[in-house]
Amino acid sequence: VSGIVAGILGIIGGAPSMRIKGFYLALATLAIYYIVVWLIIHLNITGGVKGLHVPPPTIGGFAFDSDEKIYYIIVPVMLLMTYFAKNLTRSRVGRAFVAIRDNDLAAAVMGVNLFYYKLLAFFIGCFFAGIAGSLFAHWMMYVNVEQFPLTDAVFFIGMLIVGGLGTITGVFFGTLLISLLIEGVTFASPMLTKLLPALGMAPAAALAASSFGVIIALFLIFEPRGLAHRWTIFKASYRLFPFAY
Repeated sequence: VSGIVAGILGIIGGAPSMRIKGFYLALATLAIYYIVVWLIIHLNITGGVKGLHVPPPTIGGFAFDSDEKIYYIIVPVMLLMTYFAKNLTRSRVGRAFVAIRDNDLAAAVMGVNLFYYKLLAFFIGCFFAGIAGSLFAHWMMYVNVEQFPLTDAVFFIGMLIVGGLGTITGVFFGTLLISLLIEGVTFASPMLTKLLPALGMAPAAALAASSFGVIIALFLIFEPRGLAHRWTIFKASYRLFPFAY
C-alpha cells in the first residue's frame, strides 16, 4: 500500500514537470520536496512536527520488534525488488526508459510515448521509495519529517554516481563504498579530535564532508560510469582469462 500511495503521489508531483529535464527537472523535484515537507508539518493526519509512532510489523501474532527480527523482512523485500528492477530493464518498458535516457527526441520519433513513460518512471521510482520508507518506519517504530533531510538526497545521488548511474549493481556498490566511508570517518573522528583538541569537533565534521566530496569528484573525473563499469570490465577479463586480448 505504501508503495502504491507513493507512486500515485509521484505521478501527481511529476506531471507538471514533464516538459523540462536536466537541471530544471532537479529544481522542480526540489520544489516538490519542500511542498511535501510543508504539508507533512501542517496536516494533522501526519502528526505534524511530532511525527507518528509506528507499531512493529506482525505476521501471525509474531512481532518483528527488534533489529534482528526485522532483518528477515527487509532482506527478502530487497531481493524481491532487485529482481523486479533487473527484469524491468530487460522488458519493453525498460528499453523505452533507456531510449528516453539516451535521446528523448529520437525515442519520440520511433514512437515512444514520452509523457506516458516519464510518468511511469516517476511512479516506479516513488513505488520503490515508498516500500523502503515503510520498512524504515517499521524498523524505527517512529517517523518524523526531520528524519528525511535534503542532505540524504545528496548522499543517495552520490551513491549512484559512485556505483554507476543506470545500473542495478551500481546501487549496491555505491551504497557499500559510501557506507564504509562514513564508518571510516566516524572511526577516525575521535583520533582527529585528540590530535587537534583546540578545534573541537570542527575537523571531524570537515573530514566527513570533504571526504564525500573528494570521492564524488574523483569518480566524476576518472570513472564517470562508476564501480559497476569496473565490475563489468573485471567480469569480461575473468571470462577471457588467460586470453584477455
